[in-house]
Amino acid sequence: KISLGAMGDSYYEYLLKQWVQSGKKEDYLKDTWKRAMRETQEQLVVKTEGGLTFIAEKDGGNQRHRMDHLACFVGGMLMMGARTLPADEVDAAWEPLAGEITETCYQMYKRSPSGLAAEYYNFRPNAKTDDMTIPNDAPHNLLRPEAIEAVYYMWYYTGDPKYRRMAYEMWTPFQRHCKSRYGYSAVADVRQSHPRHRDSQESFWLAGALEDFFF
Repeated sequence: KISLGAMGDSYYEYLLKQWVQSGKKEDYLKDTWKRAMRETQEQLVVKTEGGLTFIAEKDGGNQRHRMDHLACFVGGMLMMGARTLPADEVDAAWEPLAGEITETCYQMYKRSPSGLAAEYYNFRPNAKTDDMTIPNDAPHNLLRPEAIEAVYYMWYYTGDPKYRRMAYEMWTPFQRHCKSRYGYSAVADVRQSHPRHRDSQESFWLAGALEDFFF
């Protein structure tokens, strides 16, 4: 299985960030990241007839038209790569692709009845409408940070105010549906207009999501 979602996401992200943290001296990290992004663009990037760009998966050589919320970090990662690598090594496609992926992740929230994104989405590449759907086995929201992380990176590097508007629209449903007496709770089904609390709060909500919303 090949995926930039669960079980593999951090590897790709840390290749780039470790290169930056090394003072941009450990070039094998950068070069490995570039190869991974090239193969991602060639094998996993798909755009629906409705205009949504997503990162597919491969399983046994077969492409699966699904994308984890976890994979939303790719938008921010590509944007960071486009602005931190030497200019002569930057693929001109990275920045627009970062924007397209971030837009898809924003739509995960915007199109949901509760305004909260699900754990993953199925996509229909040949559909112009209803090209992104919530599967029955993953309608929950665990307070993950990857989508707002991508929105933050896009705002940080472009200064485009539309990303601040996106962030506010994504923040509001968390306040409405997840706020509890002592923190914020994951919810069971984002397809409901008033989803039930799951009485759990992962550490990445505090360490990742709230940090990105604040910035």
